[in-house]
Amino acid sequence: MKKHGNTLYVTTQGSYLSKNGETVDVLVEGASKLKVPLHTLDGIVCFGQVSVSPFLMGACAERDVALSFMTETGRFLACVRGPVSGNVLLRREQYRRSDNLEESAKIAAAFLAGKIANSRTLLRRAVRDHMEKVDSDLLSQTADRLTGCLTKLNAVGLDELRAIEGEASKFYFGAFDQLITRNKEKFFFKTRSRRPPLDRVNCLLSFYYTLLCHDCRSALESVGLDPQVGFLHRDRPGRPSLALDLMEEFRAMIADRLALTLINLAQVGPDGFRETGSGGVLMDDATRKAVVVAYQKRKQEIIEHPFLKDKMPIGMLFHAQAALLSRYIRNDLDGYPPFIMR
Repeated sequence: MKKHGNTLYVTTQGSYLSKNGETVDVLVEGASKLKVPLHTLDGIVCFGQVSVSPFLMGACAERDVALSFMTETGRFLACVRGPVSGNVLLRREQYRRSDNLEESAKIAAAFLAGKIANSRTLLRRAVRDHMEKVDSDLLSQTADRLTGCLTKLNAVGLDELRAIEGEASKFYFGAFDQLITRNKEKFFFKTRSRRPPLDRVNCLLSFYYTLLCHDCRSALESVGLDPQVGFLHRDRPGRPSLALDLMEEFRAMIADRLALTLINLAQVGPDGFRETGSGGVLMDDATRKAVVVAYQKRKQEIIEHPFLKDKMPIGMLFHAQAALLSRYIRNDLDGYPPFIMR
């Protein structure tokens, strides 16, 4: 199993990253602000106007440290990577299964089972923990509807699976505003909006989904799978389809739950967001830093994997699930077991 390392997120505009001995040196206006040993890192994610020296890029490629570049809002731009690693036979089998629509549907159903089950658990926890603050009847009814969606996933094709996913998302996000229990005049959720997010809650969700996608992409590459070739998400130039597949089961348990925690515990405030001329909503630097720090802390929490029965940091779950997927594709497992939180 891959050892869990840290991800360095650089959000300060104008930063320059260089290699200083065996460390990553973060400079702002020519002054060194942070040094991080390279061997402790799984990845480096740069947001906005952040530059990286060629020597550091080369060192990251040699040591399998994922180096990604995003816009300031979190939209993926590019990544720097070394030679493709992994067993070519594993990737060839991945491509064969992706081309087989029946096999793709089987794997896609597992990803959706994890996504819908974890969304249902999030709703039920809100009823249990915040009954006096939420519409418990609405959340319970929505959880029951998600149970109905789960029962429809077996032995159907990809088009039917996408219809079920759409139905489940409509139910889930239709009740999502109930999960916000503080400062609802500023933090509210009406509908899912992306590119750009049109309110503060969608801004948080989109940013966390971007971080999830980065971590899932890195995990898939670490086990030798091609993150571009998915099963639920089909091939599209420039899209990490398999990373999007894998992150489905982590959306509710990590991204959604973390965004709600930041809002409900007032760890982010409404003044940390601004509206652009196009109507989109962006975080300021201080809020973005708080969001990233919360994500890093969440990844360090220990959890027991329900299938492997091993205790591990949450940040290792991406690698654990990628490894299980590779084992299934190699026919070492009878099926892919999605991560379902308890």
